Amino acid sequence: MNMDKLAKIFHSIAIISGESDLDVVLVELAQLGKELAQADRCTVWLYDAKTDENWTLVAQEVDEIRVPARSGFIGKAIQSGKTIVIEDAYNDPRFNQEVDRQTGYHTRTILTVPFQNTEGAYFGAFQAINKRPEGTPFTEEDVHLITLAATYAGKAIEAKLLQNELLKTQAEMIEVLGQIGESRSKETSNHVRRVAMYSYELAKLAGIPERESELLRIVSPMHDIGKVATPDAILLKPGKLTPEEFATMKEHASIGYEVFRHSERELLKTAAIIAHQHHERWDGNGYPNQLKGKEIHMFGRITAIADVFDALSSVRVYKTAWPDDDIIAYFTEQGGHQFDPVLTTLFLTNFEKFAIIRKTYAD
Repeated sequence: MNMDKLAKIFHSIAIISGESDLDVVLVELAQLGKELAQADRCTVWLYDAKTDENWTLVAQEVDEIRVPARSGFIGKAIQSGKTIVIEDAYNDPRFNQEVDRQTGYHTRTILTVPFQNTEGAYFGAFQAINKRPEGTPFTEEDVHLITLAATYAGKAIEAKLLQNELLKTQAEMIEVLGQIGESRSKETSNHVRRVAMYSYELAKLAGIPERESELLRIVSPMHDIGKVATPDAILLKPGKLTPEEFATMKEHASIGYEVFRHSERELLKTAAIIAHQHHERWDGNGYPNQLKGKEIHMFGRITAIADVFDALSSVRVYKTAWPDDDIIAYFTEQGGHQFDPVLTTLFLTNFEKFAIIRKTYAD
């Protein structure tokens, strides 16, 4: 067996083991399969039990392809757990020529190798198409190499799927906790969803990488979790708060911080920052610590804009919703005072995007 290709398998598996994005993992594994088998194309397919479909990505940030779970060679390989080698696709009655007709591609040779999870269930497969040079069949060595890669890939993909499920569960729990905090002030659950989506959109506009933007989207619903300790008489008061009542209200930022600050988890450490800093002001006149300018974490500055925009846009016990013209005028005036001036400009320049989010998640 080719030692260089063996080394490539272990090198690639080591790299993807440290990659958190499943889409990236699938595309990288497909490239590995293509190189190992010297194929024109290779894809990595996964079984989705929720929809009873097999799916794949042909490239990052490209729509996934889905097919019925039992269709084609992929379906047969995953269902049977057996490798399928086809030397002449058009002379095999099992081959569906429809995809070739739609794409203009001509499939000749096919190698499909299924892989298992740790419980021994088959849940995906490599599929290499058209061995190079043209007209040559896939070899026994190709089968052995792809099978070896599939053995390790199955474990790596299973770990990513489990990690994604845990992160999804954490995100759902965070949103529920955020809704609990908001429900005490009679605000709708969609408030925290809107703040999350506004924050994500503004983070992307500010050039923050996808991973950090997604982290902000997940944890921003916790910005007001400290309100669980604020008395109803203050939270639900329809009129202006007294100085004493406002001082009590402001404590929610520090309370929210205390809830999460000892956590070692990235999600909750970030939630602590946002809860603590989303009422700080660019000019240093905010609370609880009168932080100024870039002393305020970027996530705190972003969430401040998202939270105030939603507050101004919504009906509250103490106010009606503001018209968009008034909201735009307010942010124009407060850029460089209450809010980060650069983020404010991004927000105002792209106001229509935020208005669409508001409509999408309307109460």
